[in-house]
Amino acid sequence: MVDANDPDPKLDELRKRGALHPRAEEVTDELFRQGEFFDPRDAIQVKYEMLRRVRIEGQPIASTAKDHGFSRPTFYEAQAAFERHGLLGLLPKKRGPQRAHKLSVAVMEFVNELLREDSSRKASELAEQIHERFELRVHPRSVERALGREKRGS
Repeated sequence: MVDANDPDPKLDELRKRGALHPRAEEVTDELFRQGEFFDPRDAIQVKYEMLRRVRIEGQPIASTAKDHGFSRPTFYEAQAAFERHGLLGLLPKKRGPQRAHKLSVAVMEFVNELLREDSSRKASELAEQIHERFELRVHPRSVERALGREKRGS
């Protein structure tokens, strides 16, 4: 018998990796209701099986997507990703910006110029100066992190 207080390492890992199916309780496909191999919480496994059902077994898209707890648009997104990248295409993408997109080379050159004039300037003042010059709203902490990355050379 499983104790509700016991940690579930697979659940924790799926959540950490962003691969936890957001509507696992809506998965009604028979394979996910029998045994332990097919796990409705594993979004990658569910998407793959959804694609396989349509492509190999010729199941209709709308009902198959519904049986797997996904929408038709999600089916088409998964299909395109799978066709482009194979199974790796079904892995979740990192969310949010992948870099300091507002702090371009030109903005950082401006910040460094301001610091050469007066190295005691605070990040909040630099953020204000960026706003005045480039009409960009940047959080002071973002400026601090960008300057730290420059110092480390990354």
